[in-house]
Amino acid sequence: MGYSAWVAGVVQFFAVHLFVESAWARPYSWAWNNISDLGNAHCALQSDPEPRYVCSPEHAAMNASFIALGTLLVLGTALTATLWCRGAASAVTRFLLAGAGVGFVLAGLAPADVHENQHALGALLIMGTGNIGLLLAGARLAEDVPGPLRWGTRLLGITALTAFGLFLSRHYLGLGMGGMERVAAFPLLAWALVAGSRGLFRQQTRTPDTTPEMRIAQVPHGQ
Repeated sequence: MGYSAWVAGVVQFFAVHLFVESAWARPYSWAWNNISDLGNAHCALQSDPEPRYVCSPEHAAMNASFIALGTLLVLGTALTATLWCRGAASAVTRFLLAGAGVGFVLAGLAPADVHENQHALGALLIMGTGNIGLLLAGARLAEDVPGPLRWGTRLLGITALTAFGLFLSRHYLGLGMGGMERVAAFPLLAWALVAGSRGLFRQQTRTPDTTPEMRIAQVPHGQ
């Protein structure tokens, strides 16, 4: 169920993201609009961190999607024990990843133009706490996880944390404010989608006769 939660959370988020941005009268820009602009409750000119006009008619749908995504990320992190090594370090890593889920819930409950400080805290949990957890996850995945997913996880964590620092310092490297924010926020979602899809595939391709219960049942009587 944990892998399904990750996949469902990420898929619904991007589906709603596309729907909400399509409702804007003035075109929404992935480069120059924040992700949070989709959830703003009022139409107004925003000056920080960069000037832009924000008017999101379907903001309620976006905020509901933030909350759903965050809830499913936390649920998935709690229910994917087989993905992780045992030990306190893995528990800390999963706690940090779950913090990103809490951040998405907070971002949905507190739109940036209504409760700015609470929303900023949510963003910090997503791109700070969550990305630290993503970086650590590369070393805490179970032994049966293939190498490419291990080093890919570390690479995503490094990329996301670097982008978060650049975003905070307003160095966008030609990607725009929204573009750099996405480089900081989306690696975690990409990882959850890949890890969740892998987990679901392994569950579906696992043959019943390899389970301990089936092996016991197949032993002839008298042996």
